[in-house]
Amino acid sequence: MPKLDSYLFREFAQSTFAVLVVLMVVSLGGVFADVLGNIARGRVPAGMMLSQLGLEVLNYLPLILPLGLLLGLLMAVGRLYRDSEAPVLTAIGVGPRRLLRPVLMLLVPMVVVIAVCSVWLGPWARDYSARMVEAGSRSLLIAGLEAGRFVEVPGGGGVVYVGGMSGDGTHMARVFVYRQEGERMDVTTSATGHLRVEPDGDRFLVLEDGFRVEGPHAEGLDFRLMRFASNELQLPEADHSRDETDPEVMPTIALLDDVRPEARAELHFRLAPPLLALGFGLLAVPLARSPPRQSRYGRTMIAFLGYFVSVNLMMLGQDWLAEGTIPVGLGLWWLVLPVLLLGVWLYFTDGRLRRAPWRRRA
Repeated sequence: MPKLDSYLFREFAQSTFAVLVVLMVVSLGGVFADVLGNIARGRVPAGMMLSQLGLEVLNYLPLILPLGLLLGLLMAVGRLYRDSEAPVLTAIGVGPRRLLRPVLMLLVPMVVVIAVCSVWLGPWARDYSARMVEAGSRSLLIAGLEAGRFVEVPGGGGVVYVGGMSGDGTHMARVFVYRQEGERMDVTTSATGHLRVEPDGDRFLVLEDGFRVEGPHAEGLDFRLMRFASNELQLPEADHSRDETDPEVMPTIALLDDVRPEARAELHFRLAPPLLALGFGLLAVPLARSPPRQSRYGRTMIAFLGYFVSVNLMMLGQDWLAEGTIPVGLGLWWLVLPVLLLGVWLYFTDGRLRRAPWRRRA
């Protein structure tokens, strides 16, 4: 029945897309708050807000897409029962197991997309984000320095005010710098300045023709005033320096040859989302089956709680693998395989006629 399959696939796809849009909007608010927090703490340059927002969303897709798929299928199949379409389909010989074809028409492409996001796109987004932040800490323009504004330098380098800046962002005019180290504060002003980056990554703010005042932050009269022709202020290392051996930013192919427990944990963490999505996709059809006069959203809440528990166990399992609490060979299969087997078993036993209990004649 190609027309029936097309109709059901369209219903499933529209419901899943609508749920994904809502989840993306909700997730975007949380990710936006995290990015703003990192900018406020000086971990991310202000000029990278939009790019970091997009990369963070890509990083969360392997967790958002399976939930959207599960809830979308639950709502679509539940509507078939609520509007009495499912009983009509059953009357013409289309039982719950006959829905496998339209379900797979949506489920298989979604699992492939989730696998791509988890295995390749998410790690690439994390690595590219770290590269951008590392490069941005060496650039005046990207670091958010603008003429007429007080800006906190990423990495805890203090507060900088620039009265004027060249078009390419390489030179500054009328510079004010405030730094604090322990109980001592340092205030420096200069007519001109520029940022210099050494080959080893050390950053220096080079100021020309200015004054420097150093003294106690709270009480005391131990102040020193100096005038200089040229003064170099070394900026501290940013706390977001990129580590190429970090399993979170390593390509999946590189993780296959890495025997470290944390690398194996990251590998299993990337393989789990598409497999869990497949299991939850199969679970959606039997969970959406609702007899008359039963609560419409009861099983939806059960499915959501099941997904929430599975994701938390997946994250805990990653930590246990990295710490050596559970064997590396066990991986996350103790979580993935039961979900897959439960989904297959419930799907193919859903709608099966039960035999009436045998009674002896009187």
